[in-house]
Amino acid sequence: MIVLDVRKVGLANSIKRAVNVLKLGGVVIYPTDTVYGLAADAENPRAVVKVYRLKKRPTSKHLTIAVSDIEMAKRYAVIDDLEDFLSVFLPGPVTFILPKTEKVIPEVNPHAVGIRIPESLIVREIVQGLGKAITSTSANRTSNPPPHSCLQAIKEIPNADLALDCGVLLFRKPSTIIDLTKKRPKLVREGPISFKEIIGVYRDLVGL
Repeated sequence: MIVLDVRKVGLANSIKRAVNVLKLGGVVIYPTDTVYGLAADAENPRAVVKVYRLKKRPTSKHLTIAVSDIEMAKRYAVIDDLEDFLSVFLPGPVTFILPKTEKVIPEVNPHAVGIRIPESLIVREIVQGLGKAITSTSANRTSNPPPHSCLQAIKEIPNADLALDCGVLLFRKPSTIIDLTKKRPKLVREGPISFKEIIGVYRDLVGL
C-alpha cells in the first residue's frame, strides 16, 4: 500500500494519485466529513467486490455511493420531485436511499441505491476527477468501529492500494441514513443530523 500525507504532498497531487488508482480498479482509503472511507469505482464490478472482500462484509449488506453533486446523483438515483428537499441536506452527513437507475450495478445494490454528497472537498474532487461515483463505506472490517485516523484505517484495511492521510478527523458520527424508497421517509441510522429535523423539512417541501 502507498500512503500519501495530503498535508505534505498537496491536495491536487493526492487527488490525481487517487483518481489514477481508481481508474485501474484499485481501492483507496480516503478522509470524508465523518470518518475514513474506502473508495472504489462504483461502476466497476471487480473493484466493488474487492471492497466487500477487504471489509469482510457480506454482499447482502449493500454499499452506498458518493457523488459530487445533485446532477451526478440523477445518473444513479430516481429523484423526481425530491431535488429541493435533498439540496437542503446535501452536501452533508446524510445518506439517502432512493430508487436506482440502470447505472447502479447489482454488486453495489440490486434493489435501490444509497447516495452521499459529502461536505469534504477532497471526496467531491476525487469523484469529479474520476467522472463517476465511488463507493462510500467506512474503512474498517465489518462490526469494528469506523476509523477517525488514517493509521487506524490502515490497520483495519491493510491491503488497500492507496491511503490518503489527512491526520485525525474531528470525531463525528457516521452519516444519518434515510430510506426514501417509500412515500414516507424511514430512519435507518441516526447520525449527525436528526431524523426530526429531516422529517420536518420533508413535510414542508414534499408533504406526507
